[in-house]
Amino acid sequence: MQRSSRRRGGFTLVELLVVIAIIGVMVGLLLPAVQAAREAARRMQCSNHLKQMGLAIHNYESTYKQLLPRRGGSGGIGNPRIDGNFRRVSGFIWMLPFIEQTALTERIAAGETLSDGTVIAPGGPAGWFTTNPGYDPWKTQIPTYLCPSDLNPGQRGNTAGNSYAFSLGDSMGTNWNTNDYNSRGPWGSSHRVRGFRDTTDGLSNTIAMSERPWPGGNIGLTTAAGQLYRGVTVVHPAVLTSPATCLTNVTGQQLVPGVQFKARFSSIWTDAQAEVVCFNTVLAPNSVSCVGDASTTADSTGGALSAGSFHPGGVNVMMLDGSVRFISDNINTGNTSLPPVAGGPSPYGVWGALGSASGGETVTLD
Repeated sequence: MQRSSRRRGGFTLVELLVVIAIIGVMVGLLLPAVQAAREAARRMQCSNHLKQMGLAIHNYESTYKQLLPRRGGSGGIGNPRIDGNFRRVSGFIWMLPFIEQTALTERIAAGETLSDGTVIAPGGPAGWFTTNPGYDPWKTQIPTYLCPSDLNPGQRGNTAGNSYAFSLGDSMGTNWNTNDYNSRGPWGSSHRVRGFRDTTDGLSNTIAMSERPWPGGNIGLTTAAGQLYRGVTVVHPAVLTSPATCLTNVTGQQLVPGVQFKARFSSIWTDAQAEVVCFNTVLAPNSVSCVGDASTTADSTGGALSAGSFHPGGVNVMMLDGSVRFISDNINTGNTSLPPVAGGPSPYGVWGALGSASGGETVTLD
């Protein structure tokens, strides 16, 4: 009697390699779609943060009959850090009670004694206070102030960060850190607080806030050797009269080697210095930023601070009516070889017109 042998089925090596190759191709095809879906979700969350801040701005204006100050607070006489905040805390502080941060607001208003015995006055210390052991409210990271697409790690040491910035309109400063600076954007300072009534171009036609990307650290003045330009600020004096000259500091996605730059945006969310919490509508979104002097800190007094983000193709902006729009990097910027103006229509095209609160332009996002 002969026994019949049955052969056990299975994959050959060739078949296995073919299956692996097919899976690899499918993953390669699906991965960009998955990444795009994730970025779309991050961009939507980023937009929602701006909407929350827009609602906070409207609730503030309804309560106090004026817009919150871009910079403001109490004075200070003695120690320039702890007996007052020197009217230099950012507008993010005034938003806190309107974004469900009442407990933090009350703690700031009460004042306190730090673990080393330092007495902090009611209203908090200077916005730039980081001395050890640090002031807990100032180093508290507010989730609403971070965009999930940003690389910003949030709380770091005695400071915390921000992915969003207040619009200075198409103004470029020369004195944007003073208490009575009168920018062309919607925001006033401690001595020049404004209201919706001052935005004669219309709330839906005026940009209130946008994004700026964290540049990857809190870097003082240093020399470029191939760094990515996004988020950093270059020293370029000619920018004050011809913003377009700022663009010569970039080749591709990198700074031109040898130029001086610093990275101060998002270094201290409580500090009202323009380089830390502001942008202007001069150079197109995701352009390089430039300041007109070589201050090693965030105390430069004028320049072009460009909006930017890690969203492909542009940035989210929040209009003063609270709506959020997406602005393309290719938005019209007019003639950026011209100097800024003190009144009338903006020379910087649609982008500049959307930044000015009372320039008399008829441009709308539609």
